[in-house]
Amino acid sequence: MKTVNLITLALVIVGGMNWGLLGLFGFDLVAALFGVGSAISRIVYNAVGASAAVQLVPLLSTLGGGRFTAERG
Repeated sequence: MKTVNLITLALVIVGGMNWGLLGLFGFDLVAALFGVGSAISRIVYNAVGASAAVQLVPLLSTLGGGRFTAERG
């Protein structure tokens, strides 16, 4: 599970960086690398989206497990 967590976390970071580039400079790195609307671009976008969904599990687990409130004091 740790490997899946690390891979999906890395993909979420890549997606976040891409959104940051798009918001700040209007530059879509994924589209620039793989082509606008290409199959590979769509695969990357889908992988990032799926990774974000997978990352919801540890987030909700942490929030629901009491660790979040315990760390706040």
